[in-house]
Amino acid sequence: MADTQTNTPAYETLGELRAAALQHHQNGDLGTARKLYRRYLAHQPEDAIFWSNLGALFRTEKNFEMAAACQRRAVSLDATSESILNNASNALYDAGEIEDALEMRRRALRLAPSKVENYVTLAKCLRALGQHLEAETEIKKALKAHPDNAELHIQLSFCQLSRGNYPEGFKNFHWRWQGDEISPPEFTFPQWQGEDLKGKTILVTPEQGFGDTVLMARFFEPLKALGCVVKFACKPPLRRVFAGLPGVDAVPETNSEIADCSYWAPMMDLPRWLGTVLDTVRPPAPLSLPQDSVDRAREIVAPFTEKFKLGVLWSGSVTYRANHKRSFNHKTLLQLADIANLQMFSLYKGPLLDDFHADGTSCIILDAAGNDRDFADSAAMMRELDLVVTMDSAIAHIGGSMGLPVWNLLHSEAYWLYEPFDDHTPWYPSMRLIRQEKPGDWQGVFDLLREEISELVRIKSEADG
Repeated sequence: MADTQTNTPAYETLGELRAAALQHHQNGDLGTARKLYRRYLAHQPEDAIFWSNLGALFRTEKNFEMAAACQRRAVSLDATSESILNNASNALYDAGEIEDALEMRRRALRLAPSKVENYVTLAKCLRALGQHLEAETEIKKALKAHPDNAELHIQLSFCQLSRGNYPEGFKNFHWRWQGDEISPPEFTFPQWQGEDLKGKTILVTPEQGFGDTVLMARFFEPLKALGCVVKFACKPPLRRVFAGLPGVDAVPETNSEIADCSYWAPMMDLPRWLGTVLDTVRPPAPLSLPQDSVDRAREIVAPFTEKFKLGVLWSGSVTYRANHKRSFNHKTLLQLADIANLQMFSLYKGPLLDDFHADGTSCIILDAAGNDRDFADSAAMMRELDLVVTMDSAIAHIGGSMGLPVWNLLHSEAYWLYEPFDDHTPWYPSMRLIRQEKPGDWQGVFDLLREEISELVRIKSEADG
């Protein structure tokens, strides 16, 4: 059974071809496996399981559109298999087809009502559709049968946080250490569980992304007020912008500098132990702007003093598993390029910068961040701008912390921080939230942006005379 279009070997039977495809897939040789799947399905197009396997392969490769297409084919051939429905729901969820993913998950749940994964993904789908109360109800139902399941507690925490129930939400969020995504650091001293800190020394550790670190920096002052010495294991990109951070006594860099610590605490636990509720969210922590960063930023914008200066960001860290949902192609921003008296400045730094330069977009949108040394440079640049428009990223948190006008473009599955209100968050009073009306609909967002930014530019131009 030869295939002249590939370099894969011939197989005597379809059974051998099928087995070979599975083996290469299991071994992680996805390129060869994909070719063998294609060959096999050309002869056996009614094999629902193999369509589902191929969809799972595409999902591993982050080719979410093809993954969804294959899974739909599998379901059309066999709608009674819980594993096929499970794979289909996962693929459709990643592809942004949330309502269909929810339907597949409900069908899978009816076939396997005791399977925890079905409840976890059901909650994710419901939260993505803004149905947080129903998601919470379903998770609590599942917890009766699986009280020690970490993923259920994590989903419950997101439901509660999204509804503004911070005391219960942050309490359940502690289960993240029992999940399969992160592991706690190892220290010789215990994790803080709310004990009296008077006269003690505590080490606060960052977690998640840089944005969460900026978000939680506001809690150092009330932590310090408990009568302790506060040490902060700050990552290098944030050290200059966090210089002189209120409530922080020291930023250790070696193990010997933390030997005197009594406890350690992850930053995301601070709201829990400090009694945070929706109505008493503290203001953001003040940031530091080194003079050399300020001078650098002013030099970049100097030729554009008469323009409306718009900072833009289209992608966060590409290693974040949902970055494909929260981000968009940099070329999308070119829809704003012909607005008179507008100059855009890219605030992006990362591996996608090569494409930004290669296709010529950087001729229109000035690269103002590709050579940034750290977030202090980013912060100084943003302060020189009239407006920052960004997808949800550390840049949004930096701008919000400085009280700058930031328009945060949110995909349909926004972070708990941006609930329960529609267009604002008490965590960053200067930030405006602009949401997709339906999953993946960035065009609707940019239609609004073009209209409103055009008006802002006009107003500034008239004011400048």
